Formats: sequence, C-alpha cells, structure tokens
Amino acid sequence: MKPALEILDAHKTPLGDLVLRRREIMSLDAQVVYEVKLAEEFLMSSLFTEAEKELARLGLAKLEGDSWDVLVGGLGLGFTAAEVLKNPSVHSLAVVELFPEVIKWHLEGLVPLGYSISLDPRCTIVERDFFKSVLDDKMIIDSNYPNKYFQAVLLDIDHTPRHQLDGKNAEFYTQHGLSLMCEYLDPGGVFGLWSDDPPDQGFVELLRSVFSDIEANVVSFYNPLLDKESTNTVYLATKT
Repeated sequence: MKPALEILDAHKTPLGDLVLRRREIMSLDAQVVYEVKLAEEFLMSSLFTEAEKELARLGLAKLEGDSWDVLVGGLGLGFTAAEVLKNPSVHSLAVVELFPEVIKWHLEGLVPLGYSISLDPRCTIVERDFFKSVLDDKMIIDSNYPNKYFQAVLLDIDHTPRHQLDGKNAEFYTQHGLSLMCEYLDPGGVFGLWSDDPPDQGFVELLRSVFSDIEANVVSFYNPLLDKESTNTVYLATKT
C-alpha cells in the first residue's frame, strides 16, 4: 500500500529544492493529489486546476481561423498545455520550461498528464528560461520554430505579476518586457497570463500600454480544503 504522502522526485535548483509529491487527502475520501513545491512555496496542485485550464480556454476562444501555433510558458503539472491540445484548431504547441526535472516528470510519466502531453505529435517541450529568452530576444524554440510567430502566448510561471519566483523576472512585467514579448505574436494574437491575486488595475493599465482589448477575468472555484470559494485571475490582451 502506498503511503499517504510520497515524495516522487526531489532536486536542488538555484531557486531552492524542487519537490514533486503525491498524497492522499483523507478528509476528502483519500483523494490523490499531486503537488509541486519550490523551496518553501507551493507552486501547483492537481486539486486546483480550473484557472490553469481557463487560461487555455479563454485565450484560444479569442482567436479566429484555425491551424494555430501556441506557446505556453511553464509546464508544471501540464493542465494548461493539456487543455490547449484538446482544441482541434491547434496546429502546434511549444512549451517552455525552466527546470529539466519537470520535463523529466512528463517524459517518464511521473505526473498523470505526462504521456498525453509529451507524446502528442503537435507538442514540443523545450528547456528554456522563458523570461530571459524574451528579454534577450532569443525565443527560438528549435530548428522547427526559427523566428516563429505565435497566435497565442499563455504564461503560467510566477504567482502574480508582482510576486515572482525569481526577482530577475520582474523586468518582463514592464512596458519594455511586454513589448518584446508582443513581437512574437501575430497581429490579432493573444497574450494570456494566470495570476493568483485578484485583478490588478495597475497591471491592466500596463497591458493597455502595449496591447488592446484587455480583460481581467476572475475564475472562481471551490476550495475543498477551506470549504469555500477561491479565485484566480486570467489576464488576456490582444496584439493590434
């Protein structure tokens, strides 16, 4: 019998210990949950995935036509990427992930969605620092994506635009950083961002300085651990 809490993988990284664990929550009828921690912070949990899925759904819903090329920043447990791949209009998906350990979890099937994402022929997963690649203007995925433009860039890495996992990421959340990222979008393309905080009017105004048609969508979901509703925010912005 598996233990109630099982460490599936653990590695030291420049940002702290990265841990993948599986646990059964007895108060929820022994529901199995996968969790990722970085240092002392929880990065993600398979118990709360609605906003990550909505990032994909809402972002792609704003696109026209079909045969879309999509970039997802941050692989994590894979819920945003998997939701993108459910859309039949997606031609290709490039997922940019900082930690090679996270990529390994998917390639080796340590997380539930791993094989379905990594074995999808439309999907390419690359080890790359999303923020550094954008700020250095070097977001070339591989030889199949030279100087490629995307119809959507969906980002789920930092907790919020103001609470980053690494302070170096802060430069991305400026007019200059967002303008550099915008260059990788086709006209009419969509930038989507997940945030753990309520809508931030200052960030909305920052998006408005670079993009058009700005939205700050509140995504509500039931939190069984607290027995109440919780919310995240999905920002959407369109390149003119």
